[in-house]
Formats: sequence, structure tokens, C-alpha cells
Amino acid sequence: MPLTPPPPFAAADVVSAALPRSTWLLLLVVAGAALVAWLVAVAIGALVRRFAGPSPVAADLSRRGRRPLRVLLVLLAVTLVLDAAPGVGDWRDVVVRVLGLVLIGVVAWLIAVAVFVVEDLALARYDVDVDDNRHARRVRTQVTLIRRLTVAVIAVLAIAGMLLTFPAARAAGTSILASAGVLSVVAGLAAQTSLANVFAGMQLAFTDAIRVDDVVVVEGEWGRIEEITLTYVVVHVWDDRRLVLPSTHFTTTPFQNWTRKESAVLGSVELDVDWTAPLDEMRAELDRLVVGNELWDERVVVLQVTDAVGAVVRVRVLVSAKDGPTLFDLRCHVREGLVGWLQREHPTALPKVRNEGVAGPDVAPPRRPVAGDGGVRAPGAQTGLFTGSEEARERSRAFTGPSEAELAERSRLDEESREQPLA
Repeated sequence: MPLTPPPPFAAADVVSAALPRSTWLLLLVVAGAALVAWLVAVAIGALVRRFAGPSPVAADLSRRGRRPLRVLLVLLAVTLVLDAAPGVGDWRDVVVRVLGLVLIGVVAWLIAVAVFVVEDLALARYDVDVDDNRHARRVRTQVTLIRRLTVAVIAVLAIAGMLLTFPAARAAGTSILASAGVLSVVAGLAAQTSLANVFAGMQLAFTDAIRVDDVVVVEGEWGRIEEITLTYVVVHVWDDRRLVLPSTHFTTTPFQNWTRKESAVLGSVELDVDWTAPLDEMRAELDRLVVGNELWDERVVVLQVTDAVGAVVRVRVLVSAKDGPTLFDLRCHVREGLVGWLQREHPTALPKVRNEGVAGPDVAPPRRPVAGDGGVRAPGAQTGLFTGSEEARERSRAFTGPSEAELAERSRLDEESREQPLA
């Protein structure tokens, strides 16, 4: 009896058995809708770039929002087609649920892009590459911190929105809110340090204690504020090390901020010399080293004797510069110049141990010098930090403290505040 050959194997029959014709048609419609949505997103981007012209806002929005807008429109098209399709299997509910979760994430992405564009616009209005950039650095610090805080809030809200799409998660959220009293105590104790750093970071950003690019001295290290986050601050130390400190360090520990109000600063150079050192010639050499030097900002150059005890006389030189790095180089220049000058011109003025047994000549008893004596320096040269010139006297008035009238006014206000509760 002849054997009949088996029917030819067809892969199309296997696929047709696994997926009905209606499902194939639905997938084709979904693919077409996704393609149309993608083309619409491309057209919207082209129109924005064409009609916005040279607007930096539109350019930034187009650059940042191109991808999230395309993904959003494609997801919307696919979701609408699947929801409207009749007679689809159970797999549609699972796919629609997943697409809904992704859609929430993409919407959060698009909102974050819009926030970034607004923040970039705020940063573009303030140029930090200028001499007096205090206000620009303040805005930059605040905007940077607000950006990080905004991203965190958007992410938390997006995750919460995804969880609330599940009925079980909504029931769990209700029970959590019912026991919020106990949970808040436990969470507060567990996150006390972290929350303290977060609030300290916000305090630093909005109280102007420090700003990005401020020059500070903290933990004995001189550096620049490189980054301020919600929980920590990064200090770029002068030797390219990074000092990472918690935000609470700057709200609880004293530190130096050299650029709090302005970048110009004063610096000192101290030298120990012999009692025979010629101070007037030393001042003249200091003027020669500083005057005309591009590092000096022409504000302060002073040489004073701050101590004269034991075998040496301590000489302090004060110089000023436009910023901290320039001041460092100027101090090194002055120090090297004065040391070299003493070695060349007055080697006997270098510190030494003296043991002399020669009796001095008879001299008249010392008397207090008065103005007009030959030993008193002429007022034309600036020799004192707080006296000797109009600028020095102005500096003296700045550090004198409140006037008597202001102190009396403070006392009056204190008395009124103490009497107010009694009334």
C-alpha cells in the first residue's frame, strides 16, 4: 500500500495558530500609530527650531526635550490604539499597565526638562566670568541646589504615581498614613543626621554663608568651594585635593570666607630681624618691590614692627591684592625680595645671638617722642594700618564698633523689649 507524503511544513501556519489574524492587524495598527506619532514629534521639533529663531530658550528646550517628547507621543499613540481595540486577549491589560507606568516616568522626564530649561535661563542671565561676580555666584549656587531638589521631588512623585496605579499599593498607602505618627518618629530618629545635612545645605544656599567659587579656609586648608549639594560641600584645595565636608560643618563650625563681600584681601609677611635692622630702608625696599607690580592692587602696603622681645624684632608687612591666589604670589614675592635684600645689603641685620660686654656711652635719659621731632616719621608716607592716611583712618572707623548714639539706641530698644510683655 503506497504511503502518502506528509503535508509540507509552513512556518506561517504555526504563527497563524499562535497569533490570530486580528492580533496581527492590531500589531500593524500599533506600529503605524507609533510611526505617525514619531513623525509628529519630529515635525514639532522642526517647527520649534524654525519659528523660534535665535532664541536660546527654544534652542535649549528643543535640544533637551526632543527625546522625551518623541517617546511620550509614541507611548500615547500605542496606549490609545490598544485601549480602543476590541476583542483582544488578556495580554493587552498587562501591556497597557506597563505602558502606563512608563508613561508616568516619561511625563516626569518631560517636566524635569522644562524645569532644567527655566533654570538654565536663570543661569544665563548672570555671568560669573567678571571681576565682581558675587551676585552671579549666589544665583548659581541657589539654582544648582534648587535643581537637585526639584529632580528629587519629581522622582519621588513619579514613583508614588506608579505605585498608586496598583490597588494593593493604594491600600498600603492608606494604612501607612493611618500609622504616620509612629512611622514619623521612627523615620525622624533614623534620618536625623541626613535631614540635618539637607536642611543645612538649604540654609547655606539661601543665607549666602558660602557660594560656589568662594575662597575659604576650612579645617586649616585654603581652597575654593567647588560644589554645594543638599548633604555635603566639596572644597577644591590649592594643591588639587578635594575636601568633602558635610553641610552641617559649615553651619556649626567657624570658617573663613575670603570672598563673602568682595574678593580683594589683605595678607601679611612676617620676618624676624636683628635690632640693628634699618627699618626706613626696609620700607623703601618694600615700596620698590610692590609699587608697579601687577600683583598689587594699589590699596595697602605697610611695614610695621609688631613685636620686639628677646633677640629679634618681628616685622610684619601687609599687602593687598585683588583676590586670594594673587595675594599668595604677592606675599611670596615680597618675602623673597626682602630676604634677598637683607642678605645682600644688610647681612648684620639677620637674626643672631648677641653676647656683648662693651659698656655703652653715656646717654641722656629717654623721653617720649612728640609730633614734630625728627625721629617721628613724616605723615606723607603710609606706615600704619589704622593711622597715617585717610584710608587708614577710614579703616580704623570701620573697626571701631558702634557709635555711642547707636549703643544708646540699642539700650533703648532693649529696655522697650523687656517692658513690652509687662504692658
